[in-house]
Amino acid sequence: MEVTVRPVTESEVPELARVLGLAFDDDPIMQWCIPADRTRPARAATMFGALIRHLYLAHGAVDAAFDESGRIVGGAVWSPPGRWDSSGGDQLRMLPALARAFRLRLLAVGRMSDRMSKAHPHEPHWYLAIVGTDPAVRGKGYGHALLAPRLAHCDETGAPAYLESSKFANIAYYERYGFDLRGELDATGGGPLLWPMWRQSATS
Repeated sequence: MEVTVRPVTESEVPELARVLGLAFDDDPIMQWCIPADRTRPARAATMFGALIRHLYLAHGAVDAAFDESGRIVGGAVWSPPGRWDSSGGDQLRMLPALARAFRLRLLAVGRMSDRMSKAHPHEPHWYLAIVGTDPAVRGKGYGHALLAPRLAHCDETGAPAYLESSKFANIAYYERYGFDLRGELDATGGGPLLWPMWRQSATS
C-alpha cells in the first residue's frame, strides 16, 4: 500500500475537515460536545475546518494522508513549540463556525477548552491537537504514516510532544510511539475524561 503524507493546501481543508468529522463520530468527547447523532459528522467538520483555518494552517503543521487514488483519508494537526494557545482574535474569528457546530453546547465546550488550557504543559513542545483517519481505512497504517514523520522531527530537534487522548483504549497505541500517561483530566466537568500524554524526544 502506497501512502502519501504531506501538508494540506487551503483548498483541501474542507475535505480534510469532512474526513475528521467522520473519524471523530464515535469519539466520547465529540459525542459530549455534539450529542445529535445524525448531524454530528457535518457539525464536527464545521468545527475542524474553523480550527484548521484560523489556528493551524498558517502557524502549525497540518498533514494529510492520501490513499493510492489521491483521496484524503486522514489527518494530523500539530502546533509547533510555543504556538499551541489561541489569541482572542483567533477565537472571535472562529466563533460563528463554532456556534453552528456546538449550538446550545457552545458555553459548555468553552469551559472544557479553558480547563484543557489550564492543564496544558508550559514547557516548549509539539502539540498533537488532532489526529484521525476515515473509519473505512482504520488499521491500514495511515495513522502511523501521519505520526512517524513529525515524531522523527521531534527526535531530530530534541523537542517533546504532548497530546490528550479522548479514548482510554488509545493509550496503549500512543505508548508505542513513546508517549507516557500523565494521569487523567476531567475537562468536561463530570463527563468523558481526557488522558494527557507526554513524549520526551529520543535525543533529550
